[in-house]
Amino acid sequence: MNIEVKLTNKDEAYVIKNMYPLYLHDLSGHYSLGGEHTPNEHGIFEPSPDYKTLQDQYDVQNIWWEKPECLYPFLMIVDGIPAGFAFIATPPYCSQGTNFFVHDFFLMQPFRGVGVAEYAASTIFGMFIGNWELFTNPSEKNKIGQSFWRKTVDNYTKGNYREIYGQTFDGYKLIFQFSNI
Repeated sequence: MNIEVKLTNKDEAYVIKNMYPLYLHDLSGHYSLGGEHTPNEHGIFEPSPDYKTLQDQYDVQNIWWEKPECLYPFLMIVDGIPAGFAFIATPPYCSQGTNFFVHDFFLMQPFRGVGVAEYAASTIFGMFIGNWELFTNPSEKNKIGQSFWRKTVDNYTKGNYREIYGQTFDGYKLIFQFSNI
């Protein structure tokens, strides 16, 4: 299996944008009904009724390709097939004291459970040296996600990380913090 982790440009943005609705659908299974994790009246996973089509949703994501000095959209490719993506943010798009933040991380179902996600995360961590933060939903419905991040961060840092529960800009989360300096 050949795994590639590639920083994308505007010409490749459509590949990640094609996967983004699948990511939001996947996230919806980790939350209860209501809020932004259920579809709006048009069937789009966005909280506002202003988003009527997938094109509307695509346009919201353009920021990831408009700020190459601080936002990094990565594509995961397995044997030549798009498999997932990761959005990495730097200041001012992360909390104080954090240099790099895993904003979104998604791997499509056929590629799960074979080491692709951990390889991709570790590869991305190694590309940027500094203080890292990521968080995930702490609910029972997301035990697999919590386990993945716990194992991945533990393996990458050899156990040298901090795991806390707390309030974030996206609600109450399980937060992982580490440094690779």
